[in-house]
Amino acid sequence: MASGRLGTPLLVGNALNTNTLVYTVPVSTYTVCSISFTNTSTASVTLRLALSTNAASPGLAEYIEYDTIITAKGVFERTGLVLQAGLNIVAVAGTNAVIAATVYGIETSIT
Repeated sequence: MASGRLGTPLLVGNALNTNTLVYTVPVSTYTVCSISFTNTSTASVTLRLALSTNAASPGLAEYIEYDTIITAKGVFERTGLVLQAGLNIVAVAGTNAVIAATVYGIETSIT
């Protein structure tokens, strides 16, 4: 059971429509978390964010943000996410975007 920062922060972007697996809820747990995206570039960028059972290819209905614009040096956060075991947080950034993604919260055992 982990709490605080979940996983390693990573960069999302540099190729449009390239899905980046940001976090997967471990087996036999549920996670309550927030995710922060920081635009590290000097231009606005777009972001797609999905909660998906398929990390490689989220379905259209699994997106919770779609082409959301993050201003230059801006931050976008989603808070209060409650995710079941095996669910993936997947992000897609626009062309030439460089976005830092960090997931933080708590993983709780369901056994």
